[in-house]
Amino acid sequence: MKDRFGRWFSALPSAVRRIIVFLIGSTVLMAGVLMLVLPGPGIVVIIVGLAILATEFAWANRLLGHARERAARVAQKLRKRKDVPGN
Repeated sequence: MKDRFGRWFSALPSAVRRIIVFLIGSTVLMAGVLMLVLPGPGIVVIIVGLAILATEFAWANRLLGHARERAARVAQKLRKRKDVPGN
């Protein structure tokens, strides 16, 4: 199934492929932004949306890199805080 979808998707004209990726990626990204104030894993969904967009857009790839770096820094801070006695 995955292989069939990949072949079908690759056969589409570049403009159509970019539009489909933009629509799906931006929808997931907006859902993630909404989840920042609503219940749900907002940051994870934002990163997934950026990953979808990064398959076709360089700007999204740069944003994804920044988001990954920031997430790694936050995770590192949380690990350090957990290691401090008394917390």
